[in-house]
Amino acid sequence: MASPLTVASGSRHNDINTFQQLSLLHQSPRLESSKSVGQLKQFHAFIIKTGSPQHQTQILYDKIISLSRGNEIENLSLQNPQVYLYNFIIQCLSNANPLEAIALYREMLIKGLLPNAYTLPYVLKACWQSQSLRVGQQVHAYSMKTALLSNVYVFNTLMRLYAVCGLIKAVHKLFHFRQHPQAQRDLVSWTTLIQAYVKMDYPTEAILSFFDMCQANLRPDGMILVIVLSACSKLGDLSLGTKIHRYITDNHFNLSPDVFIHNALIDMYLKCGNIPSARKVFDEMPVKNVVSWNSMIAGLTHRGQFKEALDIFRRMQGSGLKPDDFTLVCVLNSCANIGWLELGKWVHTYLDKNHINTDGFIGNALVDMYAKCGRIDQAFGVFRSMKCRDVYSYTAMIVGLAIHGKAWKALDIFSEMSQVGIEPDEVTFVGVLSACSHAGLVEEGCKHFLDMSRVYNLQPQTEHYGCMVDLFGRAGLIREALDLIKSMPLVPDAFVWGALLGACKIHAKVELAEIVMENLVRFEPEGDGAYILMTNIYSSKNRWKEALKLRKKMKERKVKKTPGCSLVEVYGEFYEFRKGDKSHPKTLEIYKLLDEIMHQSKNHGYIL
Repeated sequence: MASPLTVASGSRHNDINTFQQLSLLHQSPRLESSKSVGQLKQFHAFIIKTGSPQHQTQILYDKIISLSRGNEIENLSLQNPQVYLYNFIIQCLSNANPLEAIALYREMLIKGLLPNAYTLPYVLKACWQSQSLRVGQQVHAYSMKTALLSNVYVFNTLMRLYAVCGLIKAVHKLFHFRQHPQAQRDLVSWTTLIQAYVKMDYPTEAILSFFDMCQANLRPDGMILVIVLSACSKLGDLSLGTKIHRYITDNHFNLSPDVFIHNALIDMYLKCGNIPSARKVFDEMPVKNVVSWNSMIAGLTHRGQFKEALDIFRRMQGSGLKPDDFTLVCVLNSCANIGWLELGKWVHTYLDKNHINTDGFIGNALVDMYAKCGRIDQAFGVFRSMKCRDVYSYTAMIVGLAIHGKAWKALDIFSEMSQVGIEPDEVTFVGVLSACSHAGLVEEGCKHFLDMSRVYNLQPQTEHYGCMVDLFGRAGLIREALDLIKSMPLVPDAFVWGALLGACKIHAKVELAEIVMENLVRFEPEGDGAYILMTNIYSSKNRWKEALKLRKKMKERKVKKTPGCSLVEVYGEFYEFRKGDKSHPKTLEIYKLLDEIMHQSKNHGYIL
């Protein structure tokens, strides 16, 4: 029988322990309502010092995970750690510190704790966040050994890991894995498969998988429909995209609140060349976000409908939505292509007022816009003001200077690239060779052409050969131009033959021009350029019979001459005029004014 002292002592100890647990239970509401990590750390220290019931510990870790960032829970002291506690912390760390989450997973195995179906998805998530493919493959092996691969969540996250790491064959093999027939492939499984196909540029396989999913009686959600429409965009298959649109309509998907599906439809129709359908979807959207407007503006710009793109941008301004960087780059691109300097300057002012950094794509677009709108000095000013210049910045500046005939300045900028450690690309050399061609710098052009392969390891393409043919042709070196064409490792295209035909016109080489034209027509049978140029060559040598015969051949082959076109901006409105155009409502007044200008010009001796 224990002594009264021992009994009393043990009784007193039990009373203290019971008091501490009651105290913790009393604090549970405070623990659950804690809103700062500091308070939780005090509870944590108290639990470590005194011990606590299991449910108290679980409440604590739940709260810490809900309030903490990964780096705040890495050093938690786990008292008698259980699998669920590891799961909680791995879950939190899988985003904030994936490598630490993987380390905890390894610690579990070392301590003999068996990861379960709640552990593996977050470990796999940590693997794809940190690109730890080898660890992910080890988890894959563990999941097969323990039959956890039959769990749909483990299965889906493993597919996601291989997709993120670009292993499309592994994704396909896993999806069609038959060793675990009890594993259910849900909508997430199909979405992961289809998304992986699209991401890895297998749009056809993505579409076929979508059809297989529909045959499996699974109803797609908005996300998978967006992915499938993007696959149609990549394929450029309008018929298929239209069928998907009809499927969405026929199956009564509620499109009203889903701006993402609308945006995907707009993108698909524009990339497939169906502008009216894209505009119809756009105009019928009950709600538009910035991406909706950007899709229309970028799509029209890509299709060469620059004026229409800028009209959409004006409507966007009226809607009250602020343009983002992507919007402004597209607008500047459209301004550059139609020469709308005033709107381009407005964008520049908008950037300054809103303190938007003009480095990167926006700065490059500004340089290109000013150069193409004839303001090369302002383009150069923007270029020099950019704190971070890349190869695109230098290329835009070099091409702009080449257009304006400032060849030596363009070559100086090119030399600067090597000094700052920026490697030129193929487009840069097109600008450099064009600058040499327009200035007649044959020796410099030949040097830079040879440097492409021997210094920069870039293989000249047909565009570069075309520039060299133009360079030789303008300088009267027709024989050298022909020799270069014969030595080309590539098949000469319309760009190369067109450059040589232009040289024949400059130097009146009629017989050679006839041979060149035959080659050019093979590449562009419906193009009018070769016919017009050859007709002018015949006319310049008074060979009217051949010129007339060529015009007759144009009619027989139904080759239509593209009419000349001019664009005039008046108070922010653009007016397009073609040769002989009488479509403008004020045609009579316009021609009357032109006649008066011609009359006055003759009277003052400007026209003989």
